[in-house]
Amino acid sequence: MRSGNSLILALILLITSGLFAQSEQLTVQRIYRDFNFTEHHLTQLKWLPQSEQFSYIETDTSTGIKRLIVENASDGAVKAVLNQEELQTDDSVNVSLSSYRWIPDETGMILKGGGDVWYYSIADQDLLRLTNTGASEEEIQISPDSRYISYVREYNLYVTDIISGKEQALTTDGNDQLFNGKLDWVYQEELVGRGIFKGYWWSPDSRHIAYLQFDESPVPDYPLVDEIPYHPDIEIMQYPKAGDPNPVVKLGVVNISNSPETTWIDVGNETDQYIPRVYWIPDGDQVAFMRLDRYQQHLEFLLADISDGESRVILEETDPYWINIEDQVHFFDDSERFLWGSDRSGYRHLYLYDLKGNLLSEMTRGAWVVTEFVGVDEQADQVYVLTNKHDVKERQLYRVDTDGSQLTRLSEQAGTHEIMLSPRRQFYIDKTSDVLTPAQQNLHTADGELVRIISKKPGASLARYNLQMPEFFTFEGDSGHTFYASMLKPPHFDPGKKYPVLVYVYGGPHAQVVRRNFGRKRHLWHQMLAQKGYIVFSMDNRGSYGRGHHWEQVIYKNLGATELRDQLQGVKYLKSLSYVDPDRIGIWGWSYGGYMTLYALTHTDAFSTGISIAPVTDWRNYDTIYTERYMGLPSENPDGYKRSAPTNFAGDLSGNLLLVHGTTDDNVHFQNSMQMINELIDANKDFNLMIYPRQKHGINPTKDRIHLYEKMTKFIEENL
Repeated sequence: MRSGNSLILALILLITSGLFAQSEQLTVQRIYRDFNFTEHHLTQLKWLPQSEQFSYIETDTSTGIKRLIVENASDGAVKAVLNQEELQTDDSVNVSLSSYRWIPDETGMILKGGGDVWYYSIADQDLLRLTNTGASEEEIQISPDSRYISYVREYNLYVTDIISGKEQALTTDGNDQLFNGKLDWVYQEELVGRGIFKGYWWSPDSRHIAYLQFDESPVPDYPLVDEIPYHPDIEIMQYPKAGDPNPVVKLGVVNISNSPETTWIDVGNETDQYIPRVYWIPDGDQVAFMRLDRYQQHLEFLLADISDGESRVILEETDPYWINIEDQVHFFDDSERFLWGSDRSGYRHLYLYDLKGNLLSEMTRGAWVVTEFVGVDEQADQVYVLTNKHDVKERQLYRVDTDGSQLTRLSEQAGTHEIMLSPRRQFYIDKTSDVLTPAQQNLHTADGELVRIISKKPGASLARYNLQMPEFFTFEGDSGHTFYASMLKPPHFDPGKKYPVLVYVYGGPHAQVVRRNFGRKRHLWHQMLAQKGYIVFSMDNRGSYGRGHHWEQVIYKNLGATELRDQLQGVKYLKSLSYVDPDRIGIWGWSYGGYMTLYALTHTDAFSTGISIAPVTDWRNYDTIYTERYMGLPSENPDGYKRSAPTNFAGDLSGNLLLVHGTTDDNVHFQNSMQMINELIDANKDFNLMIYPRQKHGINPTKDRIHLYEKMTKFIEENL
């Protein structure tokens, strides 16, 4: 009996050792050169506008030629519609198949090439050039009736008849200080929602376009300097910092005719305000828009008659902290009802109203959040939403009747789901991922039944790296709050040993770190550190997303303080664990996480090492919309701004610091790090610095990313 057990044990050890022998170590080079987590995806995946078919681009493995494929959702039948070779032009312009967009009647598509717009007719198999100008066309859209394309060129709005090719300028006064139909930097960075990257909207009947006009003349200039050329290049951007003048924004409606005229909508007498959302009522005679005060505490929803521009308020909300702006509005085809998303209960939920502003139903309710409005089946009077109702760390698909009944979970797989609902609401495509499973695309019926997997299941290339599953858990803080956290432990973890810990932090509003989703290459770098013997820990402090507005609002007018207080609760928890080395706890983060890293190192000695990438170092340096939402105006909260700025506490720096920034970051300007460097020098503080020339906020080129993460790895190995 003993000898049999010994034999079995020997076999197990042999097999296990063989598996470990096959396991490979992750490296920064492998992470950033070898892994393509979208290689198994259907690329440029889109539903056709009217039918239950979807299209995607497929590359022939033998020839490398790209083809546009259309697949029938119900039976899986596929057909090739167009290939890249058919887009060859006489003047060798590279017309990109990847830029394709279906026109609404599905008879053709719009493409881009050589900075111009092209139309491909499926019936005629003909490629037609619609524009031919030196300046590039931007913000390209297609009219609902499939007759026109529209675009912005040199700050003016144009339409072109697809068949005749005739172009018409709808505005003529645009210039680099007056934008027609084109969002300025601060709006597109801080106010647009998912997929709303535009500054104009077609009416349902294709007779008018509503557009925003931005007067940028009050906005201060900011120089982005490229020091690499012999004579440095300077790019001037308009960037309103906290307390600065904002652009003055107007809303107009222009008719599509030979003599276009704009009717200006009455948006009120106050010019220091925001117009964050615009919608058409389905009857085409009215536009709806949101009006938000500069403090972002008073939101009004207005209807306006396009014939004379007169407007009226139908709904308003106030909040003593701030109002979150989402894109959770839908007008029903009967032009009598609309959906409205709101945090008024303390959690983001959907409500049904009539056009007089009367509440018809509370569609969703509870201590959870509607994270995204997906779509409406108007015939069935049902609404599809993504929520974290099942688990705050997940995003699951639900369907609910408009009267608030029959809330039903449709997605089953644990993790995070991203949904594309088909035009007729019979199917949806689900892009789903989990912690160790890169996203795959699945086709479902509208009831949630799996039809088929439409992308090959990824992840095989990760199998040989012996990745570890992070542990998800909660712990209680001294204040009685429950915090969600995750911990990634090294392979062959030994609870009898002492391990160094690296805390990954973001910490800022409208973001959530502890999630059941695939963290892509940053996640693999954390796995690499675990293979090197580090524990990687994360938690979501108050102020972060996913647990309602009450959880967020405690940071108001005092950024950094509550977030750090909560993160220190995480450090206290870590130190209570027998296997954590209390003297070797580090922290790192990017953007707001970079700010949190600097704030932590200048306000506590809890961390022996920190890496701060692209941090805000003084909130007076950051833009109006984001900063004032959480901090108020600098003139009205001077002490809050002083307390929240790491530059004012440089002399208190504790631990080893690596500070990283791109020189042409147009979001968090390099100026932030320059000011911090100056204060650290004045305080005679030693620190490490890495600057990436010509890089913006994401430091994105592969070569720069490899250099950065190898630098970070070496810094951690030497200091933690």
